[in-house]
Amino acid sequence: MLLAFSTLVSAHTVRIAWRRLAALLGGAIILLAGAPAFAVTQAAAAAPATAIAPIASAPVATSTGLMQMPDGRLLAPEFARIASRGELVVAVMGVDQPPFFEEHDGQLSGVDIDIAKEIAAKLGVKVRFNRDAKTYDGVVNLLASGQADLAISKLSRTLSRAQVISFSMPYIRLHRALLLNRVKFAMLAHGREVPDVIRAYDGTLGVVRNSSYATYVESNFPRAKVVPYPSWEALLKALDAGDVTAAYRDEFEVKHVLKRDPTASLRLRVVTLEDLDDPIAIGVNVGAPTLLAFVNQFLAERSKKIDVTTLLQASNN
Repeated sequence: MLLAFSTLVSAHTVRIAWRRLAALLGGAIILLAGAPAFAVTQAAAAAPATAIAPIASAPVATSTGLMQMPDGRLLAPEFARIASRGELVVAVMGVDQPPFFEEHDGQLSGVDIDIAKEIAAKLGVKVRFNRDAKTYDGVVNLLASGQADLAISKLSRTLSRAQVISFSMPYIRLHRALLLNRVKFAMLAHGREVPDVIRAYDGTLGVVRNSSYATYVESNFPRAKVVPYPSWEALLKALDAGDVTAAYRDEFEVKHVLKRDPTASLRLRVVTLEDLDDPIAIGVNVGAPTLLAFVNQFLAERSKKIDVTTLLQASNN
């Protein structure tokens, strides 16, 4: 009886001990299970939220064809592109042509550069110059292929160029001119008056390859023996050597030769063709008619006018 009672007490005691142990273990499990969740929650709360950079809203097309800018302005598509980009891209030939454009110490300056900067200022954007082209026709191609908004690069208006780009009103009107080798021309003239020889000119005539004058010469001097040269400097060298009788270019470039070297007048003679103009204009992409109208209005309002006299005064050498 006593043994049975002892056994019963012992069993009862063991059951109580197990219950207490289970309670203790359960609390520990709950604490252990809860700790990581709390730690993660605390870490997440402590970590700063990643800031998302605001994305500028793109212009939105309206039913009128205009673009609504993020600030509410309405702009023609070409102006919306320029404003969104924050810069006006202007094509300028990579070969310096002072005083129109030239580079010194990494800075561009000149008549054409001033015009480009003024237009960009009117639009409220910066200006960037694309000088990848090495010829005038190359400048036209840059514009036509969409790699520039404007071409301001002493560009002559020609029919062939007008098939791929639009032109503004001229901002300079130059006369076309001939630079003659005096000795060679005298041999060609055989005593005839200069106007008579020029009118039916059939001698050798040098032009710069891929320039407007390579096009003009076909209609102005159809009987001439045309000789193209890679550059104006190469043409002048050939003229001085007597390889060609005359060189064909605008009056500024021709007169500038004599300004740069007054002794050249002993060997060379200038003939200005007063009835033939060389209009210098700004090129605009054919898909940007509103930009063309803007450029024309800008030129009409611009007070600073340019002619051959101001160009010669602006040229330093």
